[in-house]
Amino acid sequence: MSKGAISATSNGSDRTDKLQLGQTSKLRRNKDRLFKNLCMFSLIFATLILVVLLAKVAFVGAGRLSWSFITANGSRFASRAGVFSALVGSLWIVVLCGAIAVPIGVAAAIYLEEFQTKKTRLTNFIQLNVANLAGVPSIVFGLLGLGIFVYVAKLGSSILSGALTMGILVLPVIILVSQEALRAVPQGYRDASMALGATRWQTIRKQVLPASLPSIYTGIILSLSRAIGETAPLITIGAATYLTFVPTSPKDNFTVLPIQIFNWTSRPEKDFQVNAAAAILVLLVMLLSLNSLAIILRSRARAKAKK
Repeated sequence: MSKGAISATSNGSDRTDKLQLGQTSKLRRNKDRLFKNLCMFSLIFATLILVVLLAKVAFVGAGRLSWSFITANGSRFASRAGVFSALVGSLWIVVLCGAIAVPIGVAAAIYLEEFQTKKTRLTNFIQLNVANLAGVPSIVFGLLGLGIFVYVAKLGSSILSGALTMGILVLPVIILVSQEALRAVPQGYRDASMALGATRWQTIRKQVLPASLPSIYTGIILSLSRAIGETAPLITIGAATYLTFVPTSPKDNFTVLPIQIFNWTSRPEKDFQVNAAAAILVLLVMLLSLNSLAIILRSRARAKAKK
């Protein structure tokens, strides 16, 4: 075969390869554009649903919001009913839940990530169970709290029982989030600190924890936000549907905003439906306040870590 024929064959093969490459590239771009548009549509659709629901709740409940509604306790009469006892109960649950779950969760994450560097059967077993517990339905934790805290520990349907139940509910999430935050800290931080003579605990306390605090703060606040919105575990342990008094100690009976909202929405009277919408707005303000606190703490921790 002559050189001209070989050259023509080679050029034809190159053109064919370029054409196939161009078609493949175009197909990939079309798939990428389609996936991007689907994601954008999903985002817009979900946002529209959320906006419509919030607008409806605000339209129904905004007129009922007042200082008297916030400071009044539960009542069988819609015009006299308020959310103060439920609001105080929610604050009790969140504060005690955080006081119980946060130290245990962060300490467990530090132990699993920093001290147990060699994976053993025990640590693998613990890690597997923590991951599984994070996906267990909340009603299961309610049944666990009913059996252990209400009946065995004889705490009754008290704030302490509710806080302990919500504590074990959010504990696996706090552990996993804290582990991921600690794992994201570069290994060089540890090596450099220990090379300068610091102990392992000094390295964790002075270097690793400050660098991981922003992510840990975010995970903690989001976990506590979940605890605020949960209803099933608290109903299971016997939380009241409404209270005519404000709980003043961890041994008192309690109710929380989600249960109060559930109670009002189950009533046929229109005025109670309006009360439920107003209580939803109060709950949303509470959740947004917690999320804002997470953003502030994360920003401060990051600024401090950069210094």
